[in-house]
Amino acid sequence: MALDGARQPCRVISSNPGHCLWTGIVDPARAETVNRRLMADDMNTGWGVRTLASGSRLYDPMSYHNGSVWPHDTAIAAMGLLRYGFTDSFLTLATGLFQAVQHFDRTRMPELFCGFPRTQGFGPTRYPVACSPQAWSAGVVFQLVTGMLRLTPDATENRVTLDRPRLPPWLGWLELRDLRVKKCRIDLRVTQARENAAVELLARDGDVEMIVRR
Repeated sequence: MALDGARQPCRVISSNPGHCLWTGIVDPARAETVNRRLMADDMNTGWGVRTLASGSRLYDPMSYHNGSVWPHDTAIAAMGLLRYGFTDSFLTLATGLFQAVQHFDRTRMPELFCGFPRTQGFGPTRYPVACSPQAWSAGVVFQLVTGMLRLTPDATENRVTLDRPRLPPWLGWLELRDLRVKKCRIDLRVTQARENAAVELLARDGDVEMIVRR
């Protein structure tokens, strides 16, 4: 991840490779290794991905960068995993974040929370001075919903594509209203189905095209 004072590699496990997946720069042959490490117990707390693996020398679950969980960091990793076809891993991380936010005031996602492992009957441990609200944490829900729906808007072609949308088991249905593309608007409803989710167009204002791939 870095070089130390003697210019020797710091070979530590962190969440950074999840960002590499998100950008698409990881060789597909290495993607499974990244998936396996991010989802391992020393990285995934059950609420989200730690910034640093629990077995690292500098690991501290209450450290700002060396073991805490940043929701936007986890969401970026989740979207990266989805990009490489690891849909179950994506849904696992998305589920952890959606469950975590239920334990915070006003269901407001904080800047970060502590990286202690998930314990039955308890919520995530709050980071004492985390910013809340925090813009990039507030954006997590939109990023994850976009991932669930595999939604790609294309203003140039006046098109919205949903490519094999899939909802997590706990989410029976989801509605998007007033989704705008150029000067057009659509409302749609996505529901659980036997395999991928089913999509219903509720309303359309304009000639925007909607494509659903299964």
